[in-house]
Amino acid sequence: MPAKVTRAAAVLLALGALAYTTWVVEVVVQTGLDPIRTYVSELAAQDQPLGGLFRATDLAAGALVLAGALAGLLTTTRRYGSGAGAGTAAVGSPPEAAPAALGSAPGTGAGPGGPPAGRRRPWEVVGWAALALFGAATVADSRLPLSCAPTVDPACAARETAGLVPATHAAHAVSSSLAMTGALVAIVALTVAARRHGRLRPLARTGPVLVVLEFAATAWTLVAVAAFEAGKGIWSLGAGQRLQVLLVAVWIGVLAYALATEDRRERP
Repeated sequence: MPAKVTRAAAVLLALGALAYTTWVVEVVVQTGLDPIRTYVSELAAQDQPLGGLFRATDLAAGALVLAGALAGLLTTTRRYGSGAGAGTAAVGSPPEAAPAALGSAPGTGAGPGGPPAGRRRPWEVVGWAALALFGAATVADSRLPLSCAPTVDPACAARETAGLVPATHAAHAVSSSLAMTGALVAIVALTVAARRHGRLRPLARTGPVLVVLEFAATAWTLVAVAAFEAGKGIWSLGAGQRLQVLLVAVWIGVLAYALATEDRRERP
């Protein structure tokens, strides 16, 4: 069962990463928004011609990543969350059989070199839970679109400053913040888990670089947002945020690939 769940998680996360990069079509499709200056979420604003498309792909991306993260969390829980298999084998068996039963079973983590039975790997649990938060918040983002594009529409920006825009603007800011927080925690936690436990080798190799790049892009985005809200210019806000979300998608893609290759490596 865990192998099937792992494969499902890999497929769901790969599709989610792909859907999360749909905004790159702006390279070849005229959207009317400058990718260097505008928020990615403005592509999905209600007054934008392709807003419906981008809201739908955000919904799909969030739902796919949420499902993949829950599958990953289930796999982690099944592998490391219960010592029932080893304990049951030992109870009621002849004493000489107990060491064999307790030293056991590949993938249970109960034998030498693995975590003790019944003990979950906290970095993995936190990472998968955070990735699920990212997926759920992205779904919420798609249902709470901006009504207009404040970085290119001065009237929209003025209404936003005066608090005259729909409540979805404030709600969208909250859901976007939750999504990125979940992504950052997941990127760090699952990368640490991969390196600490010697699993998910592609992620263990490339994860640290992606962590550094993601935090740099996040810092750029936060500074640019602060400058824009203070009326001190754009600071290439759109470029910074697009790099930020692109790196999240790349990391999810690497995670999906790592899960798929781990599953093949562990098959008998």
